[in-house]
This record gives sequence, structure tokens and C-alpha cells, in this order.
Amino acid sequence: MVAVPPRADVKVGFACNNRCLFCAQGDKRSECPTLPLDELIARLRAARERGEGLVLTGGEPTVHKQIAELIAAAKALGFHPIQIQTNGRLLAYPQFLASLIAAGATEFSPSLHGSTAAIHDELTQAPGSFDQTVAGLKNLARARARVVTNSVITRQNLDDLPALVALLASLGVRTAQLAFVHAVGTAADNLDQMMPRFSDAVPAIAAARQVARRAGVRLYTEAIPLCFLSGMEDLAVEEIIPQMTVLDLDGAVRDFSAWRSAEGKLHGPPCEACAARPRCEGPWREYPAHFGWSEFVPIPLP
Repeated sequence: MVAVPPRADVKVGFACNNRCLFCAQGDKRSECPTLPLDELIARLRAARERGEGLVLTGGEPTVHKQIAELIAAAKALGFHPIQIQTNGRLLAYPQFLASLIAAGATEFSPSLHGSTAAIHDELTQAPGSFDQTVAGLKNLARARARVVTNSVITRQNLDDLPALVALLASLGVRTAQLAFVHAVGTAADNLDQMMPRFSDAVPAIAAARQVARRAGVRLYTEAIPLCFLSGMEDLAVEEIIPQMTVLDLDGAVRDFSAWRSAEGKLHGPPCEACAARPRCEGPWREYPAHFGWSEFVPIPLP
């Protein structure tokens, strides 16, 4: 397995032109919509000491008025790769995308959550967002940019996952991730509406995997324990997630990798007798808090 260099996650502000029903950031958009460029550059300098890779996140980083200048500053500091985690809407404008690439952006992680406008726009609560994100993906393909898409698995799009992967493949995407909804922020407020059971998600994920294989797409899942991925363990992204340091808007520096495995996720009684226990992070802790552990069937020890 190829080692992935450490990365820093720098949040540029929580302003966003979507209002996703599953947003993990919740109401932070009103608390701190953006940070000034000089402050963000200072944070980039601090982040550079912790690794060479960078992910610019939010909120929606592309709505920051000086995002291109921020990317250029990151490049000057020697960051590589420089990934933009985005809903992809503003990438529908070719000149804007070109400005980000010219400034030094090397990767893009746009989010599409349904194969139709009806599904995607319901989840984002932003009419027209599907058309813009699809246009952004087409522009990324034309620019031959490195793309890793992210789609959040919810009750609303569960049956649509195979069609979604097929659409992504048709748009030129070659690496895609399906991330199980994390019931924090707005998603916690809409928990019953948003969060499916793992056991209900497995058939749709298996079907999506078959679509991805036929189309030549490398598909990953995030936050789905290995006991639900029997025969599909290759989907689990956790083992290749880079070491990640988060510089949040309050200035705090957090080892997200350590937090994710020690506090964000957890193991329960069924995990103790599971053969996958040493390499499985378990679910986000909010899942068993809501559904319990009865679904979890340990993989037999040899």
C-alpha cells in the first residue's frame, strides 16, 4: 500500500450556497461565514509545518472572494497536493475553474448526491444546484483535473446509488466516494429523515460497486464498518485516508485522524469478537446511539 503524505484541512469560512439537509456544520454559517485572506495565509503557514498536502474546506471554499489568491499563497508555501473540497457549483463557470487551476489547485472533490435534480436538489435545498454541479464536473473533465467525488449516503438517495455512480462515470469521474451520513449538525436535526440503517444500505452499495467496476470507476465507502462489507472490503477508504490536521475557524488545531478513531467513531460489544476489529474504525458513534448494536454481526475469528 502506497503511503499518503499528511494533509492539513484549513477551513476558509462556513458560508455556503447550498443548505444541505445533512450538513455536518449546522448553523456555523451564521457564526463565521468567512475569514480574511491575511488570517488564512497565517494559518497556512502554521499548517505547512504539519504536512505538505492541503485541503481547503468550509462551508463552501469557492464562495470566498479571494479563493484564487489563497490557493496561490498555498502553492508559494510549497503545498502539494492542493485539494478544493467543494459542492462544485461555481466550477460550472469555466473561467472561474481555470483561475483556480492557474493559481495552483491540483485536486477537486466535488459533491453530487443524486442522479437527478429532484434527488440532489432536495438534499441540498438549493434549486438548480444539480445542473450547476454536473456542469462543473463536465468542466473538470475537459480540464483533465484530478477529481475525487464525494456523495453522502442518506435515506433519500439510497436506491439511487447505482444510477448516481453510473452518472458520475459518464461525466468522466474515475474515483468516487460514498460517505455514510454523519448525524451531527443539521443531519442531527433531521436524523430520522436522513439516516438509513447499514443493513438497508448494503444492497444498494453492492449494486453501485458492480456499476463502478463495469465503468472503470474506483469506488470507496466511508464510515461503513467492515462487518457490513463482507466480500466488498476493498471499498473501505479508512486505511488510505491521509493523516489529517484540522485548522478550524476558532484557530484550534486538531489531529482529526486521532479524533476520528478515538472519539468520533467507536466499537461496541459485537466488535470484541470480530476478526476485523484491528483494522475497522467502527461506525460514527451517533449511529449505535440511535439504532443500537443489534445489526452488527462480527466476522468470525480464524
